[in-house]
Amino acid sequence: MSNETKESKFNSERKQTVRTPLYKQIRDYVLDNIQQMNWQPNEKIPSENELAAKFNVSRITIKNALLQLIEEGLIYRIQGKGTFISANKQGEPPVYRLLQQHDKTVAYLMPRLDNRFTANLLNGIENQLAEEGYHLLFCETHDSQEKENEILKRMIRFGVAGLIIYPAHSQTYNEEILKITLNEFPVVVVDRYLRGVETNYVCSDNVKGSFDATAHLIQSGHRRIGFVSTHAHGTTSIEDRLTGYEKALSEHNILIDRHLRMLNLDSKQVNTILQNGAGHPDSKEQIKHYLEQNSDLTAVIAVNSTVGLTLMEAAKEMPISIPEDLSIVFLDDYELSAFSTVPPTCVSLEEYTVGREAVKLLVSIIENPQQKRRKIIVPTRLTVRNSSAPPGAGKQIAATLLN
Repeated sequence: MSNETKESKFNSERKQTVRTPLYKQIRDYVLDNIQQMNWQPNEKIPSENELAAKFNVSRITIKNALLQLIEEGLIYRIQGKGTFISANKQGEPPVYRLLQQHDKTVAYLMPRLDNRFTANLLNGIENQLAEEGYHLLFCETHDSQEKENEILKRMIRFGVAGLIIYPAHSQTYNEEILKITLNEFPVVVVDRYLRGVETNYVCSDNVKGSFDATAHLIQSGHRRIGFVSTHAHGTTSIEDRLTGYEKALSEHNILIDRHLRMLNLDSKQVNTILQNGAGHPDSKEQIKHYLEQNSDLTAVIAVNSTVGLTLMEAAKEMPISIPEDLSIVFLDDYELSAFSTVPPTCVSLEEYTVGREAVKLLVSIIENPQQKRRKIIVPTRLTVRNSSAPPGAGKQIAATLLN
């Protein structure tokens, strides 16, 4: 039967059976298309607006019709994408409760394990899982959304009790994470959350940490304060740090100058400083150009330790003295801070606590799947060391030596 015939049949039956609720009639229309295989598994169906226009009803009526089919597992929604036909009557993905062979095992997905932050986060997760009586499966995604997607599917097939995910850097959401979230699989996101999507997550208070770092520099007398970062778009932890920086400037009546922001460093390039002991040449050249273009800068916020270390190295080669000519604050700490030539002022993100809190939340969800989704923000801590000082400190030192 063609779609036109069905629509005609629908309108005719609507007149003859006034007592039948409209949403049930539309549910039958969608169900008929599924049964007749007009819409194939995982195929997107017409949007709510399209269905509402087709049958001259409200979107509320359409929502009620589709809700019944979602509850029956015949269709599933992906926020921002649309509504799709399920491959089976259990929806997408298959209901996890059927897989119980590893019900005391939790999988943790992380982009990489190459610095103090990621090591402390993993340590917090592992220690808390042991206290809760759970085992850990740790998987590196190498900051690849494709790899992340592959591992997620494998872990669900394996039958883990729950997932902790440190999302791969990307400008778009991983659809597999959206699917398991919508299907109420026990999952907690750490460090980065999915903006606009209701998920359970635990992260550092990136806004407050960046605010405190910027306020520290302002209180030291700085007014021309830059912000240097890897690509920010799509990574909420970086976006929130940028928000904190701008909020501090605004609250202290300092004009936000977007020329003082550098947000295009390559994360893979700057991360090599931890393995090679030297900053990536391309990243250093970018930073040098930025500093030359903004010669009136007296202080810079570095989005994390790898950016901060690369920034220090680039400044030294120019040469710019730290903190005499330029103050720097890291929005992250690293292993050898106290032993550096210039120990950096930094914001500790309390990542070990983030890991432990993520496990506590996940276990709570496993034991009570029907609870409301929760967001836990862990307070940060500012540690003042030698990389920050009042502006003009170099001139003050020189004057003192001359006298």
